[in-house]
Amino acid sequence: MVKRLVWFAAIFGMMGLFIATGLNAGTEVGDVFEMKSPEYEKHTKGIVSFSHKKHAADYGAKCGECHHDDKGQPLELKEGDDVQRCIECHKETVKPKGKELKAIKKEERIKRFQEEAIHANCRGCHKKWNKEQGLKNNDPKAAPTTCKNCHPKKKK
Repeated sequence: MVKRLVWFAAIFGMMGLFIATGLNAGTEVGDVFEMKSPEYEKHTKGIVSFSHKKHAADYGAKCGECHHDDKGQPLELKEGDDVQRCIECHKETVKPKGKELKAIKKEERIKRFQEEAIHANCRGCHKKWNKEQGLKNNDPKAAPTTCKNCHPKKKK
């Protein structure tokens, strides 16, 4: 009986250790990654490559400028912290068209649709950066704010 209790305690202790380690492991994200969500059946434009290092080191972007809580407040993160993907909260991937889409206020579209949230966040930050740097959109040093300047041409 005592041996059995010791075995159960050891097994549950090991399970607890594995669970705790998994919860604190953080989200591993490479320096450069493709912003390609498998939730989309097809991508209509080329896939954007994003560099955490370039944005953080070269441009001084803080984690909370992109990553926020459910109230839109910036998250204070450090390397190795667990971070959810945008799709976890901005769940919808299929936007209505025409009048139906126009009837949804911009703020609501950003909350609901992943594509709207990412574009609003990236373009808004890029426009702000360009303004602060005194750069026009057509300047080669400007952060991209148009589709063709972010999304590479799709390979045929």
